[in-house]
Amino acid sequence: MIRSLEVYARRKLRKHLKFFEKKDRAALRNKDFVIISNNCWGGQVYQWYQLPYNTPFVGLFIYGPCYIRLLKNFDHYMAQELKFGAVSKYKDRLKTYPLGHLDDIEIHFTHYQSEEEAHEKWERRTARMLRNRDKDNYFFMITDRERADKEILKEFHTLPYKNKISFAAFRLENISNKEHIVVYERPKSKKIETPNGKKMFNLSFLYFDLVQWLNTGKLRRTRFKT
Repeated sequence: MIRSLEVYARRKLRKHLKFFEKKDRAALRNKDFVIISNNCWGGQVYQWYQLPYNTPFVGLFIYGPCYIRLLKNFDHYMAQELKFGAVSKYKDRLKTYPLGHLDDIEIHFTHYQSEEEAHEKWERRTARMLRNRDKDNYFFMITDRERADKEILKEFHTLPYKNKISFAAFRLENISNKEHIVVYERPKSKKIETPNGKKMFNLSFLYFDLVQWLNTGKLRRTRFKT
């Protein structure tokens, strides 16, 4: 038990140590990967490795029902023109940010100041992403936040993508414990869900080897296993 706590503390501290940043960047061979995520987790990956955003899924979140629909018909939705509106189908929160639409999919640009900024960055980063046509170099992530329930996460794991990982506060039956990670740390609100994307990225090092996943597509759990 003491050993487990030591491992946990050491891995949690690594996010704040420049030594590990440099070590991870030196170990990363695959620098053209694409991260698709339903919150800010993906943007944190690029920041950690000091790489340009090869994805438009940065500084935003997508509700679970919209996200799974997007992933099931990814090429169709990514070819749609991004439009904006004032009314969301989801009434969970006050909308104080640009609300985008790809056909019937909502994109919540929580970290953007204006529709113009969101549109410009979405178009530029989408074009950069689409230059990479190798879907085996796309890495898909989902967490249990924003109405992404068990059924949505189960459906996520049936999608025909090589590289997938999910984080949740619950287990998924018949899903590999490498591809699905049960996270025990909770947000301050005490909701039964994982923390926000930025904090979840910080915690990721406790659970799996991110460098190896990006380099090889192989998910290796760390010593802190659930």
